Amino acid sequence: VVRRRLLQRYEHQPFISCLAGFYSCRWKRYQREKIEPGKCCCNMRECMFFPLLVAAFCLSLVFLYTWGEGKNDYNGFDWYNYGNLGFWFLWSFVILIAAAVSFAYISLLLVLAMCLLAEGQQLYLHWSHKIGTFLVLGFSIASLFALSILWRDHRKTVRLSFQITAPYLHIGAIALMVLLSWPVALHAFRADKKVIQVIIVGPYLAILLFLFLIPLGMYSPCIREMGTLGPKPALIGHRGAPMVAPENTEMSFLKTIEHGGDGLETDVAISYDGVPFLMHDHTLRRTTNIQEVYPNDTDKDAAFFSWDTLQKLNAGTWFLKNKPFSWIGSLSKADQNQAMNQSIYKLSSFLRLADSHNKLVIFDLYRPPEKHPYRNSWIRRILDVIVKESKIKPHLVLWLHNSVRAFVQSVAPGFQHTMGKKAPIEDLLKNNIVKLNLVYTDMSTEDIRKYAEANITTNFYVVNEPWLFSVAWCSGAHSVTTNAVHLLKHLRQPLFLMTPQQYNIMWILTDLTSALLISLIFAL
Repeated sequence: VVRRRLLQRYEHQPFISCLAGFYSCRWKRYQREKIEPGKCCCNMRECMFFPLLVAAFCLSLVFLYTWGEGKNDYNGFDWYNYGNLGFWFLWSFVILIAAAVSFAYISLLLVLAMCLLAEGQQLYLHWSHKIGTFLVLGFSIASLFALSILWRDHRKTVRLSFQITAPYLHIGAIALMVLLSWPVALHAFRADKKVIQVIIVGPYLAILLFLFLIPLGMYSPCIREMGTLGPKPALIGHRGAPMVAPENTEMSFLKTIEHGGDGLETDVAISYDGVPFLMHDHTLRRTTNIQEVYPNDTDKDAAFFSWDTLQKLNAGTWFLKNKPFSWIGSLSKADQNQAMNQSIYKLSSFLRLADSHNKLVIFDLYRPPEKHPYRNSWIRRILDVIVKESKIKPHLVLWLHNSVRAFVQSVAPGFQHTMGKKAPIEDLLKNNIVKLNLVYTDMSTEDIRKYAEANITTNFYVVNEPWLFSVAWCSGAHSVTTNAVHLLKHLRQPLFLMTPQQYNIMWILTDLTSALLISLIFAL
């Protein structure tokens, strides 16, 4: 009998020892204390620190979600750092890994704390974990602050992501509340005063009720009636296909065409002797081997080089060396060899390629710097290449540049004139605008519908992630500019597409199931 009682008394000791060991570094039984009925779960110092642990969990979760949903813009973030630091590194993935590890660490501590409370053990967080908690808290706060200052548009990205993820975040939050119900119930019933019980249970029930009702205020363009979804947006290759080939090269545009892209986007500069060529940056340092060929001219504006000089540069080796996208290693040997032999591409060659495959073209035009011989005649020179040299079909050209638009319309009346910002419909129609080219953070279902009613289509850039493409599709976008034509072409319908009836069933079942489970836990 004595042996049986001892076994009943100590049967949970190995489990509790592991919990207390990992949380408090108190592996021995005599080092631990049980919570007496009506007493607090920990001493005053631990009571003051526990909210910091919860705050670290919440902030690390917010940052992990915020940074994870920003994957669409990781490449731009890494190139921003390249411009400031002078060397290439995948900082975006390092930050993502740090955010994931920080959140996992704090989550583990919080789970251990909840389990200890459920077992009636007093909380005592080891000093090393307290330091770790402060580090995670500081990292999360500093990162969120830096994002809000340096990347303000990222908040718009997060808001857009809620249109897709909110129904599923709701389910996750309800599941978390179900898990929390066990320690909340145990702690409440161990309290010897009604006031303490109300303080414990009241906030929990208030948050639970809020979560039960929050779907009433949710909006998602992908929750829609059957048959109301518009056609899949056309795919325009951003500088070609820069995930699988060096940007703005012949190979990059051929890859876009190979993967079924509907259009090609690029950037146009003019050489010192008047040859329009494709280059996004003002210098040649990032996307050519100029440091090897002309090491003293790495910071020289690309427009001050002659075309003969530009032709001597390699525009592909940097792609294999820096690997701007993490999956470059999966390229075939033939593609790698082709990438290594790319050169700077002429505008006339680009237009002939697009015309031969009947692809739309859209481009940003860079005015030559001061003291450049074509500074005041650059538009006329580019029009000569488009109209006279390449002879591309006019309707394939989406003319974006806003200055001297009336002159362009008189010289090339067949161009599809495109505006790079939102404007009143009357002004757009007055200027014969037929398309808007907008940054994806300006996406609005209402605006898309309003412009479509006036026969003005919308294109959003740069859309790489399937979830963001799904939002654009459900919102009614007509086309997107993307780095990922080879990936988005496989999407047959938007992610998370469902009817209102399906969502209502999911919402009601989630609330009813969770309410039943929580009631059973409190009853037991």
